[in-house]
Amino acid sequence: MTALLPMLDPELIEKPRPKRSWRTKFRAAFNGLTLGIRGRSSFFVHFFFRALVVAAALVLRCEVVEWCILLGCIAMVLVSELFNSAIETLFKGLDETTKERTWPALDIGAGAVLLASIAAAVIGSIVFINRLVMNFLA
Repeated sequence: MTALLPMLDPELIEKPRPKRSWRTKFRAAFNGLTLGIRGRSSFFVHFFFRALVVAAALVLRCEVVEWCILLGCIAMVLVSELFNSAIETLFKGLDETTKERTWPALDIGAGAVLLASIAAAVIGSIVFINRLVMNFLA
């Protein structure tokens, strides 16, 4: 690997990042979260369903374990959407030739969000149906 470095343009070789404090790392992470969420119409849909799930869990008086499961599903969907947004952001910066070869990456990212959403819907349905049955029998 190092034998190839002299052949590369020195401007293309990435210089190591200076050490960053934890505070700086967290600031960058929150900035990334803001960039990933802001302006993404799909997040509006995810946040809408998240609000429905939280409202249903409150109305049905879910227990702690059920809350953990539901919040884990919500996080899984939002995290997959953030990764998909990161892929889309990288894709926008590519030249046209590279974009032609990397279209499948966008489809894979969208597929990951779809799979996470379906899994969350199934798991949420199981939790809520169980809670409805438990409330009905009580």
